[in-house]
Amino acid sequence: MMITIDRFSSLIIVDAQNDFCPGGALAVKNGDKVVSVLNRYIAYFQAVRAPIFATRDWHPKNHVSFKERGGPWPPHCVQGSKGANLHPELKLPYASTVISKGFLPDQDAYSGFQGTDLEVRLKEKGVKRVFIGGLATDYCVKNTVLDALKCGFEIFLLTDAIHGVEVKKGDSKKAIDDMVGAGAKEITIKNLKFVKLART
Repeated sequence: MMITIDRFSSLIIVDAQNDFCPGGALAVKNGDKVVSVLNRYIAYFQAVRAPIFATRDWHPKNHVSFKERGGPWPPHCVQGSKGANLHPELKLPYASTVISKGFLPDQDAYSGFQGTDLEVRLKEKGVKRVFIGGLATDYCVKNTVLDALKCGFEIFLLTDAIHGVEVKKGDSKKAIDDMVGAGAKEITIKNLKFVKLART
């Protein structure tokens, strides 16, 4: 299956943040390995001027997901912290849009669509097909994909640009099965066809 990216396509990079990479507060094993692959996808989308979005956890210090408040996770991606920054090697173009989520103390948000205007922004740009990669497979990637499907977009899961937390062994595979079962299509960078825009 070869796929040509066009102006109706969009790339969503999910939570490629320092705290989810090795050395971070909630590190995904080999999480930083997705960055170089995501950069290759970015280059494709940038070349055809297709919109690129990057979601990020942007939690207050007293966020409901933190263990101190009874949540499952250690404090991570606290607003303004180094851990909340996108990975320094992620080559996000200037024209990209960063979508913050989970920024209210009492509201969790595993999906880039929850409590944000991401759906509105995509539809304003006429997007029909969304390509999604990032961290982590079994949480924020999964929930973003499932919500994107509910919004009516055709979804391509970038299986070479995702890694999971794996709280339980097999969580990532189950998440992928759930996403594919809901209608997402699995692809890798090899499935993309590069088409240069004509000069205008």
